Amino acid sequence: MKLMLFLLVALLGSLMVSAVCLPIVFDDCGVKNAASEENFFFGVSFGGNTTSEAKLLIDRVKEYTNIFIINSWGISGGVNETALNEICDYAVSNGLNLMVYFNFIYYNYTTQLGNYYNSTSWELFGVTPWHMSWLNIARERWGNKFLGIYLYDEPGGKQIDEGYWYGGTGLSAHTGRRVTTFANVSGYSDAAYRSVRSISRSGSMQHLINSSIPNSINSPMPLFTSDYALYWFDYLAGYDAIFAQFGWNYSRIQQIALCRGAAKVQNKQWGAIITWTYRSPPYLESGTDMLKDMMTAYRAGANYLIVFNYPKIKDNPYGILTEEHFAAMERFWNEIHSFPRSVFGEVEGQVAFVLPTDYGWGMRNADDKIWGIWPPDNLSPLIWGKMTGLIERYGLKLDIIYDNHRFNFKEKYSKIYYWNSTIN
Repeated sequence: MKLMLFLLVALLGSLMVSAVCLPIVFDDCGVKNAASEENFFFGVSFGGNTTSEAKLLIDRVKEYTNIFIINSWGISGGVNETALNEICDYAVSNGLNLMVYFNFIYYNYTTQLGNYYNSTSWELFGVTPWHMSWLNIARERWGNKFLGIYLYDEPGGKQIDEGYWYGGTGLSAHTGRRVTTFANVSGYSDAAYRSVRSISRSGSMQHLINSSIPNSINSPMPLFTSDYALYWFDYLAGYDAIFAQFGWNYSRIQQIALCRGAAKVQNKQWGAIITWTYRSPPYLESGTDMLKDMMTAYRAGANYLIVFNYPKIKDNPYGILTEEHFAAMERFWNEIHSFPRSVFGEVEGQVAFVLPTDYGWGMRNADDKIWGIWPPDNLSPLIWGKMTGLIERYGLKLDIIYDNHRFNFKEKYSKIYYWNSTIN
């Protein structure tokens, strides 16, 4: 019961905005420096709960990957850092780069939360907020092998599907944040402002990007996440790189166009993550299809390519990855290290399709929601028709971006189509 109370209060504190107006600091230098020695990071995520499972997976893929993402809240959200350190040490000792997932960051704070009060000692919960101290020594311990933090998950997609970027119902109902964040929202631009601001000013993100906060990070930490919608606004919120999800029946070309376009215009990095195709075993697509997806992302210029690996299937010690998936990954690795990327037909975003400012439409289908609040409007079928036509015409050469006065995108593309322009 104490642990449950601890998790609830910690999570509430993570999402709360400080009573003091905190400056929002965006810094994308860390990610670029981390990737300076290698232009491409390829690997798997780990969703298991034990160090032995992690080591087994590392041993299986270490010869044909160069990044290992610890994507297990059972490990990074545990009561202490022992298991996390052991896995990180093992990955680095086997030549792999690191990224660690956090659903929220434990940190010292003093805040009145309704009937709950949390002192900076955390003694009430029988734990210590070890995340900040761990983060401040991570780069010293693992050097440039430690690439940064995978913070939250699918904020844009959850915003579209659930009406609030953090997702879930219990916590949001308890805090009122699901209700208050978009209370009396006046329109698309207001929704964009509120969504971006609530992510960037969340306690966890501020403690990773803003070193001026007491008991915070010594220097800003590179931030990553994966998503399937609203990439543009994820980057605005402060992420350094977003992994576009390749899964279900989503158009790979469309997801690349949205994610790569946002990254290109905002001078960030991007990647892809191969996720579920099915809701039950085998979960992942076939090895043949996986290889095609890997090549598509690689040809499109991805900086990161990850294979999602969760949950664990019975009698499979590696999670959901099978021999055909490992074979596809090894073949991909061998091929891209035999020839330069240009040999595979590298395709840059040369043509831009410009969406209306702050038009937060999910765009997975013509009936998708706008900001998770409104149904499609009278512009949706018009934009959908033009977008699908341009995808058919230009394929991987197309980027999809937003009209925003903060960014000069006209010099980045040889041809630009606006949402309200005539397209033959």
